[in-house]
Amino acid sequence: MTTPAGKTDPIPPEFFEEIENFLAFLELEKGLAANTVDSYRSDLSACARFLRKKRVDGWRAVQSHHLTDWIYTLNEQAYAVSSLARKLTALRVFSRHLVRERLRPDDMTELLSSPKLTRRLPGSLTAAEVESLLNAPDTTTPYGLRDQAFLELFYASGLRVSELCSLSLQQVDLDHGFLRVYGKGSKERVVPMGRKAIEALQRYLDAGRPAFVKAKTGGAVFLSERGTAISRKTIWLLIRNHARAAGIVKPVKPHLLRHSFATHLLGGGADLRAIQELLGHSDIATTQIYTAVDSGRLIAGHRKHHPRKAEG
Repeated sequence: MTTPAGKTDPIPPEFFEEIENFLAFLELEKGLAANTVDSYRSDLSACARFLRKKRVDGWRAVQSHHLTDWIYTLNEQAYAVSSLARKLTALRVFSRHLVRERLRPDDMTELLSSPKLTRRLPGSLTAAEVESLLNAPDTTTPYGLRDQAFLELFYASGLRVSELCSLSLQQVDLDHGFLRVYGKGSKERVVPMGRKAIEALQRYLDAGRPAFVKAKTGGAVFLSERGTAISRKTIWLLIRNHARAAGIVKPVKPHLLRHSFATHLLGGGADLRAIQELLGHSDIATTQIYTAVDSGRLIAGHRKHHPRKAEG
């Protein structure tokens, strides 16, 4: 038996129904994004296939040592610590769901321990590198107008790549200079664009986007050659190509522009809570990682404002 969307390997029949009901709960009641739901499906499916090989007959029969064996097997396959932590999170959330729905009497993950995460600091571009990247597209063509517009928007607003790909014309207010963005869990936030991004977007909408419009084109802002919303993969490839053209040596991915947005805001004196709101982080702890990136500003701030600052 396979999943309805066929997006991952088959789920063993004895594990299938509980997983699919759980995924429907996440999507319909919790409002999680499709990518997040797909990640849960992939992780739980992999666990179910492992359990079947161990001759475990359904979720009610799972014991803690079965799951420990699975994690040990993943460790042997050299999974990244962050990937292991994600799989454990999926398993724990699913286990609590089973208990809540009275499909299990106990939490099968209660005795499991998470791998210790070493958090990697996000990289960022320098201001000069950003400037080179934003000027790389050839704006004498519709493609260049489109690419410069989404690059400016990425850097000016700190969008996730999924948010940019799904951005619709109805979410853009050029007159007042802001976007209405729907992030993870369909949470809405209002994000300013800045003058440069507004100008680039206006040029694209006037002289670039009409060249991509087809008979069945919808309201997506950024369009592909087919007239459909541009894909995450295309965005990634375009950013990589423009970075090369700009002479940037480090690998540049969409998320690097989001990191640069946050790091440069913090370096310019923006409040961490304001950056949290702009990025759409639900937890301030997620945003605080940028304080480690911009430690120089924090040290300078301490020297300037602390009553026992160093003299001279």
